[in-house]
Amino acid sequence: MSAGALFIAVFLACTVEAVEATTIVLAAGLARGWRSAAYGAVAAVAVLAVVVAALGPALTAIPTDALRLVIGALLLVFGVQWLRKAVLRAGGVTALHDEDAIFTRKLATAQGAASHRRGTVPDWYGFTLAFQGVLLEGTEVAFIVLTFGSNQHAIPLASAAAGAAILLVGAAGFAVRAPLARVPENALKFLVGVMLTGFGAFWAAEGAGARWPGSDAALLVLLPGIALLALLLAVGLRRQEGARHRRIAASSPTRQAS
Repeated sequence: MSAGALFIAVFLACTVEAVEATTIVLAAGLARGWRSAAYGAVAAVAVLAVVVAALGPALTAIPTDALRLVIGALLLVFGVQWLRKAVLRAGGVTALHDEDAIFTRKLATAQGAASHRRGTVPDWYGFTLAFQGVLLEGTEVAFIVLTFGSNQHAIPLASAAAGAAILLVGAAGFAVRAPLARVPENALKFLVGVMLTGFGAFWAAEGAGARWPGSDAALLVLLPGIALLALLLAVGLRRQEGARHRRIAASSPTRQAS
């Protein structure tokens, strides 16, 4: 896997998490004050940076095949979950991820909470809201950085890609003071789910001793194949949902009465 491909894969995956974290920090800042929200976000980033710095060297010391087997299996489980949710959303089974709705809900909850100061933090609720949001979404960012970076022995590059995604999304969010609802997050989650599933299967098989035809070039077939299968599943689900809605409409009391 080339350095450019690693950077793009980590950047795209972390962009999704950065959008969700930025939405929470914006709600905390607008409702409770930017200082407390900033303290919470920075504290969470510091915790995650320590985790990555501590675990990175330990992971790179593991033998390559064992590392690829473990990381591949973890990525495969993680990626299949992302892809499953993306397929269900694309198929109309579950609602699309709506950052506007999440932002409105978080903002209303934050505005109704009581305010109290702790130490140098003007508003503890705003601090904890931002801290928890960034830590929760950031944990997945740390997982992506550690898995992709340690497998390629390029944790600094993976960290740089994650940092670039966070800075770009954060700057855009704070520039407009609104959730990044126009970012095609559902499409990004579908793409990232495909990537994590594909790389997970690829590395797990290599770690178990298998050899892919064409080595890394096999990813050029594996990733589009997974994407095509997921799209076909989404189309099938959408057709089933459409047929179900038509049956419900046809059997409704209003239709029968007419």
